[in-house]
Amino acid sequence: MADDDIKGLIIVTTLVFLIAAAFVLAYMLVYNSRKKRYMEEKAQMKLTFDAEIAKTQYEVQEQTMQTIGADLHDNIGQLLSLTSLTLNSIEVGKPAKAKEKIDAAIDLTLRSIKEMRLLGKLLQGDQLVVLGLSAAVRHEIAWMERSGKYKVSYEDDGEMPAANNPDKDLIIFRILQEVLNNIIKHSRASRIRIKLEYLGGSLQLQVNDNGKGFDIGNLDDGQRGMGLFNIQKRAGIIGGQVDILSRPGKGTSITIIIPYP
Repeated sequence: MADDDIKGLIIVTTLVFLIAAAFVLAYMLVYNSRKKRYMEEKAQMKLTFDAEIAKTQYEVQEQTMQTIGADLHDNIGQLLSLTSLTLNSIEVGKPAKAKEKIDAAIDLTLRSIKEMRLLGKLLQGDQLVVLGLSAAVRHEIAWMERSGKYKVSYEDDGEMPAANNPDKDLIIFRILQEVLNNIIKHSRASRIRIKLEYLGGSLQLQVNDNGKGFDIGNLDDGQRGMGLFNIQKRAGIIGGQVDILSRPGKGTSITIIIPYP
């Protein structure tokens, strides 16, 4: 083999090795860059999730305090006022009627104590979720039904996994609160149907009402503030999706599907 051929082979071989080394180096740089970006995105997602959990806890507590304030004013306050009026109207000189009024005052007092115990449970706020998502949903429905304005049906279907996810439960619970608040403020509904179902690794929450409904494709500025954005945003943070079906005069159906646990 001629010297020129040997030199040429050496040059080609050297170039191949250099190109291979450059390719490996470029690949490592791209891989490290992508890995770094992935770790940064993961860290940012965790920060976002932690911030959302903190915000949700605060909002659940705020919702709880609003409910307590309204109930103290509208229910327990009235019971105690009636108790006071009943006791003040007792005439000592009429034993039979006095006994009736004392019995009535005792009954009102016992009802007030019962209401205070219920409020004590509600003061736990997001701790309700610790008892299980379904139990928290039932508790929320019970308070909503107290107004007498809504007929609420609730169905809990499918066996929940042994290991729950308290953080997801809290966000799902807050989503339900937002949906119910929208119904109270905007829908003019009288009947609400809630279904919580666990199927194939996903939790599905569906809320239907018989309210006035709306045109999803033609929302005005007032309707855009109905909390729909928050519902979709919160579901997205925990990997879920939201489907909204509504027509004017035909009520609204909101379905939230979330990977679980």
